[in-house]
Amino acid sequence: MFRYEYPEHLYFLAAAPLLVLLLMAYRLWRRNALSRLGNVDRIMQGFSEKRFWWKGVLFTAGLILLAIAWANPQRGAKKQTVTQDAADVFIAFDISQSMLCEDVAPNRLELAKVFAGKLLQELEGERIGLIFFAGNAFLQMPLSTDYSFLLQSLQSATPDLITEQGTAIAAAIDLAQQSFGADPGGGRTIILITDGENHDDNVEKKAKEALGNGTIVNTVGVGTLAGGPIPEDDGSGMRQFKRNQDDQIVRTRMDEVMLQRIAASGGGKWYNVSQGNAAIESLKREVGNLQKREMEVRSFAEFESYYQWFLLPALLLIMLEFLISFRKQN
Repeated sequence: MFRYEYPEHLYFLAAAPLLVLLLMAYRLWRRNALSRLGNVDRIMQGFSEKRFWWKGVLFTAGLILLAIAWANPQRGAKKQTVTQDAADVFIAFDISQSMLCEDVAPNRLELAKVFAGKLLQELEGERIGLIFFAGNAFLQMPLSTDYSFLLQSLQSATPDLITEQGTAIAAAIDLAQQSFGADPGGGRTIILITDGENHDDNVEKKAKEALGNGTIVNTVGVGTLAGGPIPEDDGSGMRQFKRNQDDQIVRTRMDEVMLQRIAASGGGKWYNVSQGNAAIESLKREVGNLQKREMEVRSFAEFESYYQWFLLPALLLIMLEFLISFRKQN
C-alpha cells in the first residue's frame, strides 16, 4: 500500500510550470530591454543562453523533488491483523423539512449534525451505520469503522436527499433491524436523532419488536416544545415559510412525549440535543455496556517513509544550480 502522509503538500508541484513561465517571461523581457540599448549580442557578451536554461531546469527539478519529499511518500511495510471488540450501532438521522426549523440555533438540522459528529468521535471503536429518514428511510452507510466517511455523510445531509416528506420513525427502525444482519453475538442499539414529529402510529410497536430482537432504541430530541415555522425557498430567493392547504403558516414542535414513549418501548433512554456533552457521555456509557463482539480489522499498521530519497537529490540539484554561472567558459 502506497500513500503520501501529507498529500496536500503536492499542491506545490503547481509552482513548477509557473516557474518555467516566469523564466521565459524574464528572458523575453530582458532581451527586449537590452535591445533598446543597441546590439544585444554585443551587450550580452559572456552571457550563456544554454547555462541560463540549465540553471532553470535544475532549480525546477529540485523544487519538484522538494514538494514530493515534503508530502512524505510512504509504503506499508508490515501488514497486521488487528482484532477489536465492538458493538453494533445505527444512527437514524432525521432529514425531514421540519428539521430546518430555527427554534434552536442555527436550525435543528445543523445542531443535530454537530451533536452526531461529536457522538461519532466518542463511539470510535464501535461498528456504526447511518440511516437517513423523512417520509421513508434509506441506508446511507452500512455498519462500518470508516468514521471519516460517516462524518462526511452526516455533513452532506439535507432534506433534498428524500423527496417524500414526513417523519417515518418506524421505517427507520425497521430498516436498521434489517441492516444489522443475522450474525449473533454483538450488542445492538439504534440511536434516533429527530424532532419526534412522527407520522406513523406503529412506531412504539416497532420499538418493542426491536427490543424483543435484542436491539435497544435510544432517542435524541431536537427542537423546542414551543417550536416554530419551517423556512422554504420559493425559487425567487425570498424567505418564505411552509403553509398548509388553508394558507396558514405551519408550526413544527418537538414531540418530547413521543420520543420518551419510543425510548421506553425500546428499552433505551431519551435525551435532548440541548444536553450536549452530558447526553453524548451517557450514550457512550450505554453503548459501552452492550455486549461486544470480536471482529478482525486488517490494516497496514506500519509505514516506511521514503522522503529522504527525494530530499537529498533536491538539495544537490539546488546547490548545483547555485554553483553554475550564467557566464560562458573561456
